[in-house]
Amino acid sequence: MRGRARARSALLFVAALVAAPAAWAADPASRIVSIGGSVTEIVFALGEGDRLVARDTTSSFPQTAAALPDVGYMRRLSAEGILSVDPDLILAEAGSGPPETIAQLSEAQIPFVTVPDGFDSAGVVAKIGAVADALGVPDKGAALAARVDDELRAVAAPAAGRADKKRVMFILSNQGGRILASGGGTAADAIIGMAGAVNVFDTFDGYKPVSDEAITLAAPDVILMMERGGDHNLDDATLFAHPAISTTPAAADAALVRMNGLLLLGFGPRIAQSVQALGTALYGAEG
Repeated sequence: MRGRARARSALLFVAALVAAPAAWAADPASRIVSIGGSVTEIVFALGEGDRLVARDTTSSFPQTAAALPDVGYMRRLSAEGILSVDPDLILAEAGSGPPETIAQLSEAQIPFVTVPDGFDSAGVVAKIGAVADALGVPDKGAALAARVDDELRAVAAPAAGRADKKRVMFILSNQGGRILASGGGTAADAIIGMAGAVNVFDTFDGYKPVSDEAITLAAPDVILMMERGGDHNLDDATLFAHPAISTTPAAADAALVRMNGLLLLGFGPRIAQSVQALGTALYGAEG
């Protein structure tokens, strides 16, 4: 019960801040912790990167951000790590946590702004606006949002009218030979659609394990994955040797696209670049 009360206290605290950003606008924050790669990108794209004192592990772009102190993975944050950099504002992508950490930060009275997520043009615009408002630079936010929206429309419109849409399977991970793939309502599903292709597993929502039979029946033309290193890396030969994937058109054509995870799924200021890069990888430079 005590844990639930603490979590509720944190949520109320966050809600109050989001509802009334003017409370700290009169005294702009100068020691900000940014949680979430796209949020950090937006801060820098707004020209406010010098106000950041730390970031989370997913914030790897631009290089200047990667040089900042790392307070941990966005879903496994430690209050102690964040408080150690003495922030006067925390900007966090939706889904950051855990709730216990948010509760501790609320008790420390550190302003905490949750930035909404969304996997379309409106979502990116709203995200930029939320960050800009929290930073007290709404005019900069409006200008950036307009530019990003224009860029996205320019690359997404031609893709939307494509007739020969390739069937793509996004693989999040492969644990012990079990494929975890993207369904609908995900960043992967959205970016695939924006690039003029079709997600083969749009019949379920979220990221779920899929059976060998389901993969064979889905018959993807292309496999899409994030670039990963170390123990998380799955080389091409091992991937195409998977019993189910080996039966697909993607394996027959060795059609595999790997992209930087933050660029591919971040839905931040580089969204148009992401759509264009994926479209080129799927269809070629003239596609």
